[in-house]
Amino acid sequence: MSAPLTVRAARLGDLDTIVGLRVALLREYGDAPLYASLRPDAEDRARDLYFSQLVSSDETMLLAERDGRVVGMLRCVDTVGSPLLHPERYCHVSSVYVRPAERRRGVLRALIAAAERWCADRGLDEMRLHNSTSAPTAAAVWSAFGFEVVEQVRRRVLPTRSSARAAERDHVEEQNR
Repeated sequence: MSAPLTVRAARLGDLDTIVGLRVALLREYGDAPLYASLRPDAEDRARDLYFSQLVSSDETMLLAERDGRVVGMLRCVDTVGSPLLHPERYCHVSSVYVRPAERRRGVLRALIAAAERWCADRGLDEMRLHNSTSAPTAAAVWSAFGFEVVEQVRRRVLPTRSSARAAERDHVEEQNR
C-alpha cells in the first residue's frame, strides 16, 4: 500500500525542487514545438521566474508529497479575464507535473482538489489551462478531469532577417542562372 499523499502550498525553501520539476516537464515535452528550444540556462532563468511566482499574492504553487518527497506540482494563478466577458476572473492552471513513477496513483487528483479549494477560497468558479497537442495521454487526462477544449493556440514562426536575406539572395542567384 502507498504511503499517504499530502498537498500543501509551496514555500521559498521549495524553490530548487520546483525548478527541478518544471525543467523535467519541459524536457519531457522537448519534441513539442513550443518547448523544443530549451535554453541552456533554463534552470537559472527558472529560479528567478519561480521565485517571483512564489512571492506573488495572486498565485500559488501546490506541491504533492509522499513520504516527505515532492512527487507533483500544480500552479494556480488568479487571472483577470476580458472586461467584455464573464467571468471577470478565473484560475489559470499551469506547470502541472507528476513524477513518472507516481503517475496513476492519485497525485493529480489530489492536486486538482487542492486547486479547487484554492479557487473556492478566492471566489473563482472557472479553471483554464493549456496543454500540448503532442501529448494525447495528457489531453485524455485533462478531459477525464472535466476540462474541455474551447480554443486552439496556433503558432507561425517568422523568418529572421538573416534567413530572409539569405532566401532572397538564393532567389536572385537562382534567377541569374
